[in-house]
Amino acid sequence: MKYPEGTYIRNNTAARVNHWITGICFVLLLLSGLSMFHPFLFFLSDLFGGGQWTRAAHPWIGCVLFVSYLGLIVQFWQDNLPSRADVKWAAKIDRVLLNEEEGVPEVARFNAGQKVVFWAMTLLVPTLFVTGLAIWEVYFFTFTSIEVQRVALLIHSLGAMAAILVWVIHVYAALWIKGSIQAMTQGHVTPGWAWRHHRKWFRSLVATGSPGPTPRRMALPPKHSP
Repeated sequence: MKYPEGTYIRNNTAARVNHWITGICFVLLLLSGLSMFHPFLFFLSDLFGGGQWTRAAHPWIGCVLFVSYLGLIVQFWQDNLPSRADVKWAAKIDRVLLNEEEGVPEVARFNAGQKVVFWAMTLLVPTLFVTGLAIWEVYFFTFTSIEVQRVALLIHSLGAMAAILVWVIHVYAALWIKGSIQAMTQGHVTPGWAWRHHRKWFRSLVATGSPGPTPRRMALPPKHSP
């Protein structure tokens, strides 16, 4: 894919497709799950063709989400490893929330808030998947007892509520930081955006002459024999 001249690649095509598959699956699971959570929300099942279709589709969509999120883990886990800089950035969160980022420690590709979202979902998605299998009666009812299913259902419900909260924070932050949506739809950001929000990442791209999303690996100098 060709990107506008003078911009930096924030997310390549594979990452963006992977992200939106995951996002669409999450929204579908949110709607179908809520329709089964309480009778007041049962009307949401009409979006899937009724209660039976909703009950049948929900776990399969969950399987797609699980596989898709594994793809995101493979692509992003290294850039989301915690560092001491994250603690310093978090200590200045009041300035970040006021959109006054001057004086806030420089961050690499992802800031501490983004890392929290990533690792929270990395914990919650497998939890929802495993507990979902335990209550998927069509295929797994013979492998679990009623007691196990009840515990799994409770954990699944609590995990789903936590995942929804994390998702809301993720979406809000993406809408709040101008240019973030473009980074995940078109894949590129301006140098000004990179300098303001992810200055350490921007410096690493410039220093290595990389167009993004990651800095180029510098070749090691040849070893000279004694």
